[in-house]
Amino acid sequence: MAKKNIHLGSSLDDLLEEEGLLAEAQAIAIKRVLAWRLAEAMKEENLTKSALAKTMNTSRSALDRLLDPDNPSVTLLTMEKAAAAIGKTLRVELIDGPA
Repeated sequence: MAKKNIHLGSSLDDLLEEEGLLAEAQAIAIKRVLAWRLAEAMKEENLTKSALAKTMNTSRSALDRLLDPDNPSVTLLTMEKAAAAIGKTLRVELIDGPA
């Protein structure tokens, strides 16, 4: 016998969209993943924040903003510099979403 879905209502995405918060929530989620992956790469390469900032030709405070998962104010250029500094390529895509 198949289980009946006991969950009623809409999805979290639907709720966030209704409240006008979906885009912000998605941006924060992406930023958290980016910050985590950058921090992991720094550990693997034994890079300090100061060394990475120097390689990126940026300030330590700009790198701190990039590594702060809750700070969404990071430029695309800073993300590109960080990716290049750890031997990665930053890829930004526009994909079709739900209509």
